[in-house]
Amino acid sequence: MLLPKKHQPLIIACLLVVVSLIILSYSVKKPTSVGFFRELILETAAPLASMITVSVKDLAGVWKRYILLVGLEDENGRLKRDNALLIQEINRYREGYLENIRLQKLLSLKERTNHHTVAAMVIGRDQTSMMKAILINKGTTHGLRLDLPVIADQGVVGRIVETSAHVSRVLLLIDENSNTDALVQENRIQGILQGAASLGCSLKYVPKTESVSVGNIVVTSGLSGLFPKGLLLGAVKSVEKTDSGLFQQIDVAPFVDFSRLEEVMVIVLDKSDNIGKTRKLN
Repeated sequence: MLLPKKHQPLIIACLLVVVSLIILSYSVKKPTSVGFFRELILETAAPLASMITVSVKDLAGVWKRYILLVGLEDENGRLKRDNALLIQEINRYREGYLENIRLQKLLSLKERTNHHTVAAMVIGRDQTSMMKAILINKGTTHGLRLDLPVIADQGVVGRIVETSAHVSRVLLLIDENSNTDALVQENRIQGILQGAASLGCSLKYVPKTESVSVGNIVVTSGLSGLFPKGLLLGAVKSVEKTDSGLFQQIDVAPFVDFSRLEEVMVIVLDKSDNIGKTRKLN
């Protein structure tokens, strides 16, 4: 069987050294007859022996480095796995911390509300319909019913428009079908806050003779009986008085960021304050 080419020089060198040592051993026994030949063998064998020694040392070094690299690779893999687990653990703690902050805000809101409230989590959003709404994980089993107001720590979210035993749909304040009795906090001017989808809301039916300024706070008036009086709705972002018409065009930016809602609070009013039959979810 043919030897691999990369091993042939080393094997030949080994054979030469072995032959040289045999001849050298023979010449030691009879130094007078092969003196010159012995000298030639010594001159030839020494470099070869040196080369073999260096090669063996190099091979030993390579093997040690290989063993070291294998150990480092295993250690690196273990450290990566440990790091991934630590990142997951830190993320769980961070999520728990942030959730705790949000729940503390809701608890503070509950303490400021003079009505019975039910906390709920947002479990879905209406993305395919024209309705701007969210789904929450509480329903009639928890005392919820049609038209109950829903709030967050920043202000009014909307009202319940459909409910089942464990799920309710909340029509958001920015939906175009949403109409809320409102007033400007600074001067008590009243109007109707109507949803305007991505544009936020509009404060309708405010006469041109009334003075409304950018930055004015808009709150619930409590006249309709759907929302308690004084809940935050938004801030006036623009005011326009056109030549035609009797009313101003007032745009309002809601205080609630509806895209980031995770927990809400439902205000459970007395039935005498909020009369309505429950409409079941499909």
